[in-house]
Amino acid sequence: MDKDLKNKTISQLQEIIIAFGGKAYQGPVAFNFIHQKFARSLDEFTTLKKDLRASLVSGGYFLSNLKVAEKLCDPDGTEKYLFTLSDGNNIETVLLRESDRNTICISCQVGCKLGCKFCATGFLKFQRDLTAGEIVDQVIKIAADAGKINNIVFMGMGEPMYNYDNCLKAVWILTDPKGLNIGIRKQTISTCGLPDGIRALAEEDIYPRLAVSLHAASDTLRKKLMPIASKHPMAELVSAMRYYQQKTSRRITIEYCMIKCLNDSLSDAQALAALLRPLRANVNLIEYNPHPGCDFQGSSSRAIKAFKDTLMQSGVETIVRYRRGRNIKAACGQLGADRIKK
Repeated sequence: MDKDLKNKTISQLQEIIIAFGGKAYQGPVAFNFIHQKFARSLDEFTTLKKDLRASLVSGGYFLSNLKVAEKLCDPDGTEKYLFTLSDGNNIETVLLRESDRNTICISCQVGCKLGCKFCATGFLKFQRDLTAGEIVDQVIKIAADAGKINNIVFMGMGEPMYNYDNCLKAVWILTDPKGLNIGIRKQTISTCGLPDGIRALAEEDIYPRLAVSLHAASDTLRKKLMPIASKHPMAELVSAMRYYQQKTSRRITIEYCMIKCLNDSLSDAQALAALLRPLRANVNLIEYNPHPGCDFQGSSSRAIKAFKDTLMQSGVETIVRYRRGRNIKAACGQLGADRIKK
């Protein structure tokens, strides 16, 4: 049985506290201590009676705590946190500071199963899923260090749809007004394109933003970049995205990594525009960021601009996500790069 109180919703905390002789109203109080006051142990639940706290501890309940093993700062303002988990595994989380908001790119797994060729994390061996508490604690620890967090993107290490239940539970916890109170439209779940997960997300009671890592407009090219494309062809993926939009009426963000002489031609842009025509989607163009496991090169500024212009002329809203954090290997596709060798 999971006894980490950081892994619990308010209703679950209420049930636990009542089972130990407490009152239902103390569930929200405990939740507030964890997610707004950033309590590190049950001793800090000062408004709960000592005997109740002692009973919870003797019952095996505790608060997990990620340890900051290292913090790196890029001159552009990006910060990367290396967290050590209770079992000794490590994950990386990125804070993107802008003038009016803080965005955190959080991880959901230790390593990744998917092996995308342009992503350093895919070169690391998959170890395990993170719990909802470990996902949320990344936000708690950085909020305690850096201040209010405005946006959350599930775009760090791992595939959220392969850790679906824990990611969705984390979303619920993060949105709770008695906790960090991060609005559902301020949270984005990014997937490499798992149709079953996209369809499941369409059936939820809450709809975080959805981003799909596409990176190619054809099955042939996508298979070269993303092994998952051999299992889920483009037609299946587009069908799932259309279903998601029919159920939610929400726009989808398409992530597209620009790789020199591979997927950055004008014909690639035209093919992508045609593929997206049945969808309400906007495109984020991301310059490829190098890492030791791959010899790709990023597209030139001219190629990226021409690609963007072609999409815009076809009616596809497109922005270029300029690289941030490259000096500390915190840019898109670089997480875990410090722990792989050529």
